[in-house]
Amino acid sequence: MRGAQKGFVTLLQKSLDRKLLSFHCILHQEALCAQTFPPECMEVMNLVIQIVNKIMAKGLNHRQFCALLEEVDSAYSDLLLHNKVRWLSRGEVLKRFAACLEHVKTFLESKDLTYPELGDPDWLEKLHFMVDMTSHLNTLNKSLQGKGGTALQMLEDVLAFERKMTVFARDVQRGTLSHFPSLREFREENTHINCEYLQDAIIEMQTAFGKRFSEFREEKSTLSFPVTPLDIDPSQLNMSAFPGVSQPDLEIELADIADKDLWMSKFKSLTADLEDVARQKAVLAREHKWSDIENLPKPDKLVFETWNAIPDTYMNMKTYAFGVLSIFGSTYLCEQIFSSMNYIKSKYRSRLTDDSLQSCLKLKVTSYSPDIEKLCSDVQKQKSH
Repeated sequence: MRGAQKGFVTLLQKSLDRKLLSFHCILHQEALCAQTFPPECMEVMNLVIQIVNKIMAKGLNHRQFCALLEEVDSAYSDLLLHNKVRWLSRGEVLKRFAACLEHVKTFLESKDLTYPELGDPDWLEKLHFMVDMTSHLNTLNKSLQGKGGTALQMLEDVLAFERKMTVFARDVQRGTLSHFPSLREFREENTHINCEYLQDAIIEMQTAFGKRFSEFREEKSTLSFPVTPLDIDPSQLNMSAFPGVSQPDLEIELADIADKDLWMSKFKSLTADLEDVARQKAVLAREHKWSDIENLPKPDKLVFETWNAIPDTYMNMKTYAFGVLSIFGSTYLCEQIFSSMNYIKSKYRSRLTDDSLQSCLKLKVTSYSPDIEKLCSDVQKQKSH
Protein backbone atom coordinates (compact mmCIF):
# COMPACT_ATOMS: atom_id res chain seq x y z
CA MET A 1 0.00 0.00 0.00
CA ARG A 2 2.72 2.50 0.97
CA GLY A 3 5.67 1.26 -1.08
CA ALA A 4 8.07 4.07 -1.97
CA GLN A 5 7.97 3.30 -5.72
CA LYS A 6 4.99 1.13 -6.61
CA GLY A 7 2.75 1.39 -3.56
CA PHE A 8 -0.89 2.30 -4.14
CA VAL A 9 -0.59 5.54 -2.14
CA THR A 10 2.54 6.59 -4.06
CA LEU A 11 0.94 5.94 -7.45
CA LEU A 12 -2.29 7.72 -6.45
CA GLN A 13 -0.35 10.76 -5.23
CA LYS A 14 1.44 10.94 -8.57
CA SER A 15 -1.86 10.65 -10.42
CA LEU A 16 -3.56 13.37 -8.33
CA ASP A 17 -0.39 15.47 -8.11
CA ARG A 18 -0.86 16.15 -4.40
CA LYS A 19 0.10 14.62 -1.07
CA LEU A 20 -2.38 12.28 0.62
CA LEU A 21 -2.87 11.69 4.33
CA SER A 22 -1.87 8.06 4.85
CA PHE A 23 -0.29 5.89 7.54
CA HIS A 24 1.22 2.46 7.97
CA CYS A 25 -1.03 -0.07 9.71
CA ILE A 26 -0.87 0.66 13.46
CA LEU A 27 -1.18 -3.04 14.30
CA HIS A 28 1.81 -3.95 12.12
CA GLN A 29 3.88 -1.06 13.46
CA GLU A 30 3.25 -2.24 17.01
CA ALA A 31 4.28 -5.81 16.11
CA LEU A 32 7.53 -4.51 14.57
CA CYS A 33 8.31 -2.48 17.70
CA ALA A 34 7.79 -5.64 19.75
CA GLN A 35 10.73 -7.23 17.92
CA THR A 36 13.29 -4.75 19.25
CA PHE A 37 14.44 -6.92 22.16
CA PRO A 38 18.25 -7.13 22.56
CA PRO A 39 20.01 -9.95 20.65
CA GLU A 40 20.62 -11.86 23.89
CA CYS A 41 16.88 -11.92 24.59
CA MET A 42 16.18 -13.07 21.04
CA GLU A 43 18.60 -15.97 21.59
CA VAL A 44 16.54 -16.93 24.64
CA MET A 45 13.40 -16.90 22.50
CA ASN A 46 15.02 -19.01 19.78
CA LEU A 47 16.17 -21.65 22.27
CA VAL A 48 12.68 -21.85 23.81
CA ILE A 49 11.17 -22.42 20.36
CA GLN A 50 13.82 -25.06 19.62
CA ILE A 51 13.05 -26.96 22.84
CA VAL A 52 9.28 -26.71 22.36
CA ASN A 53 9.58 -27.99 18.80
CA LYS A 54 11.75 -30.91 19.95
CA ILE A 55 9.07 -31.93 22.45
CA MET A 56 6.06 -31.29 20.21
CA ALA A 57 7.38 -32.47 16.83
CA LYS A 58 7.43 -36.20 17.63
CA GLY A 59 4.17 -37.81 18.64
CA LEU A 60 5.79 -40.11 21.23
CA ASN A 61 7.66 -37.27 22.95
CA HIS A 62 4.52 -35.15 22.97
CA ARG A 63 2.36 -37.88 24.51
CA GLN A 64 4.97 -38.70 27.14
CA PHE A 65 5.37 -35.05 28.10
CA CYS A 66 1.59 -34.57 28.42
CA ALA A 67 1.47 -37.70 30.59
CA LEU A 68 4.21 -36.22 32.81
CA LEU A 69 2.27 -32.98 33.27
CA GLU A 70 -0.85 -34.92 34.17
CA GLU A 71 1.09 -37.11 36.60
CA VAL A 72 2.52 -34.14 38.52
CA ASP A 73 -0.88 -32.38 38.47
CA SER A 74 0.46 -29.38 36.53
CA ALA A 75 -1.69 -26.30 35.98
CA TYR A 76 -1.14 -26.80 32.24
CA SER A 77 -1.70 -29.94 30.19
CA ASP A 78 0.56 -29.05 27.25
CA LEU A 79 2.99 -26.55 25.74
CA LEU A 80 2.10 -24.12 22.96
CA LEU A 81 3.63 -24.10 19.49
CA HIS A 82 4.94 -20.80 18.14
CA ASN A 83 3.14 -19.37 15.11
CA LYS A 84 5.62 -17.49 12.90
CA VAL A 85 2.82 -15.56 11.17
CA ARG A 86 2.14 -13.63 14.36
CA TRP A 87 5.32 -12.71 16.24
CA LEU A 88 3.40 -11.87 19.41
CA SER A 89 2.23 -15.49 19.70
CA ARG A 90 5.67 -15.94 21.26
CA GLY A 91 4.35 -14.25 24.38
CA GLU A 92 1.96 -17.10 25.15
CA VAL A 93 4.66 -19.66 24.28
CA LEU A 94 7.11 -18.03 26.71
CA LYS A 95 4.52 -17.78 29.48
CA ARG A 96 3.54 -21.45 29.20
CA PHE A 97 7.20 -22.54 28.92
CA ALA A 98 8.22 -20.60 32.05
CA ALA A 99 5.27 -22.03 34.02
CA CYS A 100 6.24 -25.59 33.02
CA LEU A 101 10.02 -25.05 33.20
CA GLU A 102 10.77 -27.58 35.97
CA HIS A 103 8.68 -30.23 34.23
CA VAL A 104 10.41 -29.46 30.92
CA LYS A 105 13.83 -29.93 32.55
CA THR A 106 12.72 -33.23 34.10
CA PHE A 107 11.44 -34.49 30.75
CA LEU A 108 14.58 -33.46 28.86
CA GLU A 109 16.78 -35.21 31.42
CA SER A 110 14.75 -38.39 30.96
CA LYS A 111 15.54 -38.17 27.23
CA ASP A 112 19.27 -37.48 27.86
CA LEU A 113 18.92 -34.02 26.33
CA THR A 114 21.10 -31.39 27.98
CA TYR A 115 20.50 -27.65 27.82
CA PRO A 116 22.81 -25.91 30.32
CA GLU A 117 21.05 -22.59 29.66
CA LEU A 118 18.01 -23.82 31.60
CA GLY A 119 20.09 -23.63 34.77
CA ASP A 120 21.89 -20.37 33.95
CA PRO A 121 20.59 -17.48 36.13
CA ASP A 122 21.38 -14.87 33.45
CA TRP A 123 19.47 -16.84 30.81
CA LEU A 124 16.52 -17.40 33.15
CA GLU A 125 16.47 -13.69 34.06
CA LYS A 126 16.02 -12.76 30.39
CA LEU A 127 13.37 -15.47 29.99
CA HIS A 128 11.21 -14.12 32.82
CA PHE A 129 11.76 -10.53 31.66
CA MET A 130 10.48 -11.46 28.19
CA VAL A 131 7.50 -13.29 29.70
CA ASP A 132 6.37 -10.07 31.39
CA MET A 133 7.17 -7.68 28.52
CA THR A 134 5.48 -9.82 25.87
CA SER A 135 2.46 -10.07 28.17
CA HIS A 136 2.21 -6.26 28.22
CA LEU A 137 2.68 -6.15 24.44
CA ASN A 138 0.00 -8.79 23.91
CA THR A 139 -2.46 -6.76 25.99
CA LEU A 140 -1.79 -3.74 23.76
CA ASN A 141 -2.08 -5.86 20.63
CA LYS A 142 -5.47 -7.23 21.66
CA SER A 143 -6.76 -3.73 22.40
CA LEU A 144 -5.83 -2.73 18.83
CA GLN A 145 -7.66 -5.64 17.24
CA GLY A 146 -11.34 -5.85 16.40
CA LYS A 147 -13.83 -3.97 14.26
CA GLY A 148 -15.01 -0.41 14.61
CA GLY A 149 -11.94 1.23 16.13
CA THR A 150 -11.03 4.68 14.86
CA ALA A 151 -7.45 5.65 13.97
CA LEU A 152 -7.48 8.13 16.88
CA GLN A 153 -8.54 5.48 19.38
CA MET A 154 -5.77 3.11 18.24
CA LEU A 155 -3.19 5.90 18.28
CA GLU A 156 -4.15 6.84 21.84
CA ASP A 157 -3.72 3.21 22.95
CA VAL A 158 -0.21 3.14 21.46
CA LEU A 159 0.80 6.51 22.91
CA ALA A 160 -0.51 5.42 26.32
CA PHE A 161 1.62 2.26 26.12
CA GLU A 162 4.64 4.34 25.14
CA ARG A 163 4.14 6.39 28.30
CA LYS A 164 3.66 3.20 30.34
CA MET A 165 7.10 2.03 29.25
CA THR A 166 8.55 4.98 31.19
CA VAL A 167 6.82 3.52 34.25
CA PHE A 168 8.13 0.03 33.40
CA ALA A 169 11.71 1.32 33.08
CA ARG A 170 11.46 3.19 36.40
CA ASP A 171 9.95 0.10 38.03
CA VAL A 172 12.95 -1.99 36.95
CA GLN A 173 15.45 0.72 37.91
CA ARG A 174 14.05 0.90 41.46
CA GLY A 175 13.93 -2.88 41.68
CA THR A 176 10.30 -2.97 42.83
CA LEU A 177 9.18 -5.03 39.79
CA SER A 178 5.52 -4.27 40.48
CA HIS A 179 4.71 -4.69 36.78
CA PHE A 180 6.94 -7.74 36.26
CA PRO A 181 5.39 -10.58 38.31
CA SER A 182 7.31 -13.39 36.62
CA LEU A 183 10.65 -11.57 37.00
CA ARG A 184 9.82 -10.67 40.62
CA GLU A 185 9.13 -14.32 41.44
CA PHE A 186 12.43 -15.30 39.83
CA ARG A 187 14.31 -12.67 41.87
CA GLU A 188 12.90 -14.10 45.10
CA GLU A 189 14.78 -17.30 44.27
CA ASN A 190 17.87 -15.50 42.89
CA THR A 191 18.89 -12.45 44.87
CA HIS A 192 20.42 -10.46 41.99
CA ILE A 193 19.18 -9.32 38.59
CA ASN A 194 20.81 -6.94 36.10
CA CYS A 195 18.38 -4.02 36.39
CA GLU A 196 20.49 -1.71 34.22
CA TYR A 197 20.46 -4.13 31.27
CA LEU A 198 16.69 -4.67 31.49
CA GLN A 199 16.03 -0.94 31.85
CA ASP A 200 18.07 -0.24 28.69
CA ALA A 201 16.05 -2.89 26.81
CA ILE A 202 12.79 -1.15 27.75
CA ILE A 203 14.12 2.29 26.81
CA GLU A 204 15.31 0.96 23.44
CA MET A 205 11.83 -0.41 22.72
CA GLN A 206 10.26 2.87 23.82
CA THR A 207 12.54 4.72 21.38
CA ALA A 208 11.41 2.39 18.57
CA PHE A 209 7.77 3.17 19.38
CA GLY A 210 8.53 6.90 19.32
CA LYS A 211 10.18 6.71 15.89
CA ARG A 212 7.58 4.50 14.24
CA PHE A 213 4.60 6.49 15.47
CA SER A 214 6.05 9.98 15.00
CA GLU A 215 3.91 10.67 11.91
CA PHE A 216 0.76 9.68 13.81
CA ARG A 217 1.66 12.00 16.68
CA GLU A 218 2.07 14.92 14.27
CA GLU A 219 -1.46 14.38 12.93
CA LYS A 220 -3.21 13.83 16.26
CA SER A 221 -5.18 17.10 15.98
CA THR A 222 -6.45 16.04 12.56
CA LEU A 223 -7.45 12.59 13.81
CA SER A 224 -9.22 14.14 16.83
CA PHE A 225 -11.44 16.42 14.73
CA PRO A 226 -14.41 14.02 14.21
CA VAL A 227 -14.81 13.52 17.98
CA THR A 228 -13.95 16.95 19.43
CA PRO A 229 -14.15 19.47 16.56
CA LEU A 230 -14.49 22.54 18.80
CA ASP A 231 -11.49 21.64 20.95
CA ILE A 232 -9.16 21.74 17.93
CA ASP A 233 -7.28 24.81 16.71
CA PRO A 234 -8.15 24.97 12.96
CA SER A 235 -4.61 26.15 12.18
CA GLN A 236 -3.30 22.77 13.41
CA LEU A 237 -5.44 20.76 10.98
CA ASN A 238 -3.92 19.15 7.90
CA MET A 239 -5.84 20.92 5.13
CA SER A 240 -3.61 19.92 2.20
CA ALA A 241 -5.01 16.37 2.22
CA PHE A 242 -8.59 17.67 1.81
CA PRO A 243 -8.65 19.97 -1.25
CA GLY A 244 -12.46 20.06 -1.26
CA VAL A 245 -12.53 21.76 2.15
CA SER A 246 -12.10 25.53 2.45
CA GLN A 247 -10.25 26.46 5.64
CA PRO A 248 -11.88 29.94 5.92
CA ASP A 249 -15.35 28.41 5.48
CA LEU A 250 -14.48 25.64 7.94
CA GLU A 251 -13.48 28.21 10.57
CA ILE A 252 -16.75 30.12 10.01
CA GLU A 253 -18.79 26.92 10.41
CA LEU A 254 -16.94 26.05 13.63
CA ALA A 255 -17.67 29.52 15.00
CA ASP A 256 -21.33 29.25 13.98
CA ILE A 257 -22.01 25.83 15.48
CA ALA A 258 -20.29 26.63 18.78
CA ASP A 259 -23.39 28.39 20.17
CA LYS A 260 -25.99 26.07 18.65
CA ASP A 261 -27.01 23.98 21.65
CA LEU A 262 -29.08 21.63 19.49
CA TRP A 263 -26.05 20.48 17.51
CA MET A 264 -23.51 20.80 20.30
CA SER A 265 -25.59 18.37 22.36
CA LYS A 266 -24.87 15.77 19.67
CA PHE A 267 -21.12 15.97 20.32
CA LYS A 268 -21.65 15.92 24.10
CA SER A 269 -23.74 12.76 23.73
CA LEU A 270 -21.07 11.28 21.45
CA THR A 271 -18.37 11.92 24.05
CA ALA A 272 -20.51 10.32 26.77
CA ASP A 273 -21.21 7.25 24.58
CA LEU A 274 -17.53 6.83 23.67
CA GLU A 275 -16.56 7.13 27.33
CA ASP A 276 -19.10 4.45 28.25
CA VAL A 277 -17.79 2.08 25.56
CA ALA A 278 -14.18 2.69 26.63
CA ARG A 279 -15.11 2.05 30.27
CA GLN A 280 -16.84 -1.25 29.44
CA LYS A 281 -13.96 -2.29 27.18
CA ALA A 282 -11.42 -1.65 29.95
CA VAL A 283 -13.40 -3.79 32.41
CA LEU A 284 -13.77 -6.66 29.92
CA ALA A 285 -10.11 -6.45 28.89
CA ARG A 286 -9.03 -6.66 32.53
CA GLU A 287 -11.10 -9.84 32.84
CA HIS A 288 -9.75 -11.12 29.47
CA LYS A 289 -13.26 -11.37 28.02
CA TRP A 290 -12.16 -10.53 24.47
CA SER A 291 -15.19 -12.06 22.76
CA ASP A 292 -17.54 -9.85 24.81
CA ILE A 293 -15.66 -6.77 23.61
CA GLU A 294 -16.78 -7.59 20.06
CA ASN A 295 -20.41 -7.13 21.16
CA LEU A 296 -19.88 -3.55 22.39
CA PRO A 297 -21.10 -0.62 20.25
CA LYS A 298 -18.54 0.27 17.58
CA PRO A 299 -16.89 3.70 18.10
CA ASP A 300 -16.71 4.51 14.38
CA LYS A 301 -20.45 3.83 14.00
CA LEU A 302 -21.24 6.19 16.88
CA VAL A 303 -19.13 8.94 15.31
CA PHE A 304 -20.70 8.44 11.86
CA GLU A 305 -24.23 8.59 13.30
CA THR A 306 -23.41 11.87 15.04
CA TRP A 307 -22.09 13.54 11.89
CA ASN A 308 -25.00 12.23 9.82
CA ALA A 309 -27.30 14.12 12.21
CA ILE A 310 -25.47 17.42 11.58
CA PRO A 311 -27.21 19.48 8.82
CA ASP A 312 -25.53 20.06 5.45
CA THR A 313 -25.17 23.77 6.22
CA TYR A 314 -21.94 22.66 7.90
CA MET A 315 -20.73 20.86 4.79
CA ASN A 316 -17.03 21.74 5.19
CA MET A 317 -17.02 20.33 8.70
CA LYS A 318 -18.81 17.16 7.59
CA THR A 319 -16.55 16.67 4.57
CA TYR A 320 -13.44 17.01 6.72
CA ALA A 321 -14.80 14.68 9.43
CA PHE A 322 -15.86 11.99 6.95
CA GLY A 323 -12.48 12.26 5.23
CA VAL A 324 -10.66 11.62 8.49
CA LEU A 325 -13.02 8.76 9.37
CA SER A 326 -12.21 7.10 6.04
CA ILE A 327 -8.69 6.44 7.36
CA PHE A 328 -8.37 2.87 8.59
CA GLY A 329 -6.17 2.51 11.65
CA SER A 330 -5.19 -1.04 10.73
CA THR A 331 -5.62 -3.75 8.11
CA TYR A 332 -7.35 -5.99 10.66
CA LEU A 333 -10.55 -6.32 8.60
CA CYS A 334 -8.60 -7.21 5.44
CA GLU A 335 -6.65 -9.90 7.26
CA GLN A 336 -9.87 -11.20 8.80
CA ILE A 337 -11.30 -11.63 5.30
CA PHE A 338 -8.32 -13.78 4.28
CA SER A 339 -8.72 -15.90 7.40
CA SER A 340 -12.43 -16.31 6.68
CA MET A 341 -11.65 -17.27 3.10
CA ASN A 342 -9.42 -20.12 4.31
CA TYR A 343 -12.38 -21.57 6.21
CA ILE A 344 -14.84 -21.03 3.37
CA LYS A 345 -12.58 -22.59 0.72
CA SER A 346 -12.23 -25.85 2.63
CA LYS A 347 -12.57 -29.34 1.16
CA TYR A 348 -16.08 -29.53 2.63
CA ARG A 349 -17.57 -26.72 0.51
CA SER A 350 -20.32 -27.73 -1.89
CA ARG A 351 -19.85 -25.02 -4.56
CA LEU A 352 -16.70 -23.78 -6.31
CA THR A 353 -17.97 -20.68 -8.12
CA ASP A 354 -16.70 -17.14 -7.47
CA ASP A 355 -20.28 -15.98 -6.89
CA SER A 356 -20.66 -18.48 -4.08
CA LEU A 357 -17.36 -17.39 -2.51
CA GLN A 358 -18.33 -13.72 -2.75
CA SER A 359 -21.72 -14.36 -1.12
CA CYS A 360 -20.16 -16.37 1.71
CA LEU A 361 -17.59 -13.63 2.35
CA LYS A 362 -20.30 -10.98 2.53
CA LEU A 363 -22.23 -13.04 5.06
CA LYS A 364 -19.08 -13.60 7.12
CA VAL A 365 -17.77 -10.04 7.37
CA THR A 366 -20.95 -7.93 7.31
CA SER A 367 -22.09 -6.25 10.51
CA TYR A 368 -25.72 -6.52 9.36
CA SER A 369 -27.79 -8.94 11.43
CA PRO A 370 -31.06 -10.03 9.75
CA ASP A 371 -34.22 -10.51 11.79
CA ILE A 372 -34.75 -14.19 10.97
CA GLU A 373 -37.99 -14.49 12.93
CA LYS A 374 -39.59 -11.55 11.11
CA LEU A 375 -38.47 -12.83 7.72
CA CYS A 376 -39.95 -16.25 8.48
CA SER A 377 -43.22 -14.75 9.67
CA ASP A 378 -43.55 -12.74 6.44
CA VAL A 379 -43.21 -15.83 4.26
CA GLN A 380 -46.57 -17.19 3.16
CA LYS A 381 -47.03 -20.68 4.47
CA GLN A 382 -47.89 -23.43 1.99
CA LYS A 383 -51.64 -23.85 1.66
CA SER A 384 -53.36 -27.19 1.22
CA HIS A 385 -54.79 -27.87 -2.24
